[in-house]
Amino acid sequence: MKKINIVLFGTGNVGSKLVAQLLEARESLRQKEGVELNLPVIANSTRAYFQNENQQPSWEADLNTLGFAYKLDDILEYVKKQGYENLIAVDATASEDFVDKYFELIEAGFHIVAANKVANTRSSEFYAGLRKKLQEHNRHFFYETNVGAGLPVVETLRNFHRSNERVTKVRGVFSGSLSYIFNTYCDEDKAFSEVLAEAGEKGFTEPDPRVDLSGKDVARKLLILGRELGLEKEFEEIDIQDLVPVHLNGQSTLQEFQKNKKDLDPVFLNLKKELGQDEVIRHVGELNVALGTLEVKLVKEKKFSAFGALKHADSSFEIYAESYGERPLVIQGAGAGAAVTARGVVSDILQLAEKL
Repeated sequence: MKKINIVLFGTGNVGSKLVAQLLEARESLRQKEGVELNLPVIANSTRAYFQNENQQPSWEADLNTLGFAYKLDDILEYVKKQGYENLIAVDATASEDFVDKYFELIEAGFHIVAANKVANTRSSEFYAGLRKKLQEHNRHFFYETNVGAGLPVVETLRNFHRSNERVTKVRGVFSGSLSYIFNTYCDEDKAFSEVLAEAGEKGFTEPDPRVDLSGKDVARKLLILGRELGLEKEFEEIDIQDLVPVHLNGQSTLQEFQKNKKDLDPVFLNLKKELGQDEVIRHVGELNVALGTLEVKLVKEKKFSAFGALKHADSSFEIYAESYGERPLVIQGAGAGAAVTARGVVSDILQLAEKL
């Protein structure tokens, strides 16, 4: 029986779903695949809970009552003392700072699985340094959920690149939040601010919807794909169409934005009026490999195209490659949500386990 020992950092929506899915799948994986997934340590930003070998369904209460303030060294010392092998650190945080700890984790023998996009969107220098450290210590780094949640976008592009397939362009509706907003806005006779409010109530947007509307999250995903194809680009080089009016951007408060979000309505109403009968508005990221350009923008799409026919909060990606000619490879499906993302992390863990 191969034993895999997982240390989870981050107990938010994705981290919580991940623990539930791991505990649920554990017995089946043991019987069918001969893999035992142990989860001896769960940590959030302030507290950690050690449970010899595995957590119980009561882990949240245990973390609150029995967890303690910790430093990373406490965890490294604990797993070393227990003699755990096949160690995987799962980063389910959204922390800018936690990725700095990857180097220490790798040196301590951890492989890494990350839902957190930060490590892959920092400077090219950081990106290359992390891969050098992984290579030096013969460790693996899986992050399929960085783009498209559980959809196999990163792996597909990586395999194309490794096999010398010439990818010429990648287009995608990268954001589940913006997919829902524009799918709904174009289908229904509602003001943009009304649709935006509904998206927030249903949990599709960030607490501050300007995070979604700024296009920066889509830009990060685009940068990750560009780097998979060998492009040496920085975040600052991406051309991003920010949908937030200047007077409501980050210089003003969230309360100001919510109070005045109807200011967005005339802009989007005009865009809607300019549409042909068979057209809809979509928010896309586009990577032109030949030109080395990365753009995040609103476009008009035909209703019956892959992007135009999207429903709910689905994502869709078109990969144009030499072998596929003018017809792109399309990857489409639920590209957002905690449960889908957690399932993608489980998939990454299992793929990594096969290599150990």
